[in-house]
Amino acid sequence: MKRWYVAHTKAGAERLAEGNLERQGFRAYLPRARLRKRGARGASTVTVPLFPRYIFIQLDLENAPWRAVNSTYGISRLISFGDRPAHVDDAVIDEIRQREREDGIVPLPDFLSFEPGEAVEITHGAFSDRTGIFKCQSDKERVVVLLNLLGRDLTVSIEPDFVQKVA
Repeated sequence: MKRWYVAHTKAGAERLAEGNLERQGFRAYLPRARLRKRGARGASTVTVPLFPRYIFIQLDLENAPWRAVNSTYGISRLISFGDRPAHVDDAVIDEIRQREREDGIVPLPDFLSFEPGEAVEITHGAFSDRTGIFKCQSDKERVVVLLNLLGRDLTVSIEPDFVQKVA
């Protein structure tokens, strides 16, 4: 039975690994996203793996030479528990694919729509149901929110999915 598995790739070698796996007859899936990067020459949009250093591979462990994946150029190793690769539920892959646009890109949350000083509500995590002030986007794909707890200002860095505008 074919199932999805995940492999850890070498740094920056996700696309190389994808091509090499497909040349060997494996079905590989590398979800992609677009990020806006700022450099010395200004801002640009680049296509990057949605999960850096990981790629999904569909395998039939009983009938496919799955150990060949570990020696594929660009792959570090299949993620395993013990001596067997750990499978990923089909529902996870289906969910990612449903989020893809027609061009194959998975849109990321638009947390740049927040303006500094805007009131936001934290929806998940240790600070859920608290209201704070959006400060900025941090360099690590997170947002910085100013909270007032027990009369003191506290700056927290959290995932953008955990924040929404106050209605």
